[in-house]
Amino acid sequence: MLSNVVAVALTVLYPLAIWLGHGRFEPRWLALLLLLAAAARLPALKISAPARWSVAGALVLVGCAVWSNLLLPLKLYPVLVNLALLGAFGASLATPVSAIERMARLSGEAQSSSGFPPVASAYMRTVTQVWCGFFVFNGAVALGTAMWASDAAWSLYTGLVSYILMGVLFGGEFLVRMRFKRLHHV
Repeated sequence: MLSNVVAVALTVLYPLAIWLGHGRFEPRWLALLLLLAAAARLPALKISAPARWSVAGALVLVGCAVWSNLLLPLKLYPVLVNLALLGAFGASLATPVSAIERMARLSGEAQSSSGFPPVASAYMRTVTQVWCGFFVFNGAVALGTAMWASDAAWSLYTGLVSYILMGVLFGGEFLVRMRFKRLHHV
């Protein structure tokens, strides 16, 4: 639990820390922040394939940053996070239970031991697809800002704007879900 909080905090604060540290510290030293973020994910490795891929990718980015002493590998971490989430959510679409339905089941929202009614499962599959679209968009913008925008623009997008967009998507989906439940008596 504590390691999850630390991992989330490091991921959220990472773009700001990179932006503030750039120019003050060499990128190879800033790579320690990414190493800490990867280390905080270690407890999740036992249960989560996306966490394993994310940590492996983060270690590759750390190695590239240390070896090249360039900032770009460090700026690619948000792209990696979006790819890992896209992989996890997208892979779940090939299974009977989508990622959103799996999360709903884990939170105890299922009304019976057999799970959700088909209409609710279909809705959650659609929400999973929407999140996949978000991860594609968000990862593409993160990549574009890492490659071609200023460090300040990259930090602003990956450290603030992307979280605002995520919040808008969460909030919008919550409102749609409340309406869906009311209409379908789920």
